[in-house]
Amino acid sequence: MSNRPLVIGVGFQKTGTSTLRESLKILGYTVKDATPRALLPILKKDWTKIGRILRKYDAIQDTPWYYIYKDLDRLYPGSKFILTIRDEEKWYRSVNRHIGDLRSAHHEWIYGRGKGLPMDDKENTIAVYRKHNEEVVEYFKDRPEDFIVIDFTKGESWEKLCPFLGKPMPENDLPHYNKTNWTKKQEPRKNSFKLIRKRIKNAVKIWYIDQRGWWDK
Repeated sequence: MSNRPLVIGVGFQKTGTSTLRESLKILGYTVKDATPRALLPILKKDWTKIGRILRKYDAIQDTPWYYIYKDLDRLYPGSKFILTIRDEEKWYRSVNRHIGDLRSAHHEWIYGRGKGLPMDDKENTIAVYRKHNEEVVEYFKDRPEDFIVIDFTKGESWEKLCPFLGKPMPENDLPHYNKTNWTKKQEPRKNSFKLIRKRIKNAVKIWYIDQRGWWDK
């Protein structure tokens, strides 16, 4: 596996990850976003396969990458880690709307088996989010050269991101994504063929992991 350093987003989904992705692209990075197929290799600790998935990228963020930051720190020494955060209540509303009632193996892994739908357990969802952020900050507390916390919702921008990465400041404003108001037109049809197929595929994946007993992290 290559040991080249990466830029790694370690913030939960819906904390400005799309903004971070597009910002990194502007700065010249090739970014790997959410990657459902990475979950099984992670659970099996098949780091060789993870290396193959990441071999063409120099920046990664979103699910599942933020949840294995300690492994990535070990596998890619010299990497830079960016924790994106936002207000807990606003984050919960956003992630609850995003996940809805679509259960997935990723969310069962992150929020706990049987607790993968934020709509079913707000307290647990926020507790998992808070615990992750606290643990990340504690893990990197003595490594300011490797780690920053950034809240795009509070106006933090290129002035914080670029010096950390050693990049010149772009002339354009930092791109802000997913700020549009949610409307009913944006909701997927609950009984669409594509969504039904996705529900079946997710259920099979969850069942498979159950049978293998791979949920323990």
